[in-house]
Amino acid sequence: MLIDLLKQALRDRGMTYARLAQGLGVSESSVKRMFSKRKLSLERLEAICTQVGLEISDLLELARSSEGRMTELSEAQERALAADERLLLVGLLTLGNWRAEEMREIYKLTEAEVVKLLTQLDRLRIIDLMPGNRIKLRLARNFSWRKGGPLQQFFEARVQKQFFESSFHGPGEMRFVVHGSLSEHSNTLLQQRMKKLAEEFDSLAEDDRRLDHRNLLGTTLVVAMRPWELGIFTNLRRKPR
Repeated sequence: MLIDLLKQALRDRGMTYARLAQGLGVSESSVKRMFSKRKLSLERLEAICTQVGLEISDLLELARSSEGRMTELSEAQERALAADERLLLVGLLTLGNWRAEEMREIYKLTEAEVVKLLTQLDRLRIIDLMPGNRIKLRLARNFSWRKGGPLQQFFEARVQKQFFESSFHGPGEMRFVVHGSLSEHSNTLLQQRMKKLAEEFDSLAEDDRRLDHRNLLGTTLVVAMRPWELGIFTNLRRKPR
């Protein structure tokens, strides 16, 4: 969480990794590596805070204030999002830290529509709509869908099939399908690495927030694993004695 708060402080101050690297006396790639690995020594943390104009105590206070954010929506909140495509779109854009004016510019939404949808999200207590249509998220960065909830059902019914209707040969596309026999221990290790990959995706998306949204592509990463084999193979297995 401290790493995320530091990155937010950099964005709030318009400080790039290059400028931070210059202040620290290291290369920009070293700074990127520090944040991507999400490991900082106390000495390095103090040095970065100095460059940003924060005390470590300030950072800890920010961490405490963000601990109350939701990690999961209620059934009613998810149902409201799943029932309204435009509300779901704007909700997802707020999670991506889009500003109201950017939503109007990129999508076919008028200013009145954006404000109405943001007001709905505010009433659902998913965001706080601030003066000037500024958006404050109530969701934590480790936000997840409810298992078997309305959003997961929406994904399975309307998104999952459409997503996989691709050869994955186009620009920016890739698909791996691997098969093997794994122990429970190896399965657990791979799941931990999958979570790290998801964290890295989220971190890169945060880094790209400062870029012009017209130069960004909505990107979806699906990484899945479960004990499974084709049914025709299962039917060929001998029944255990």
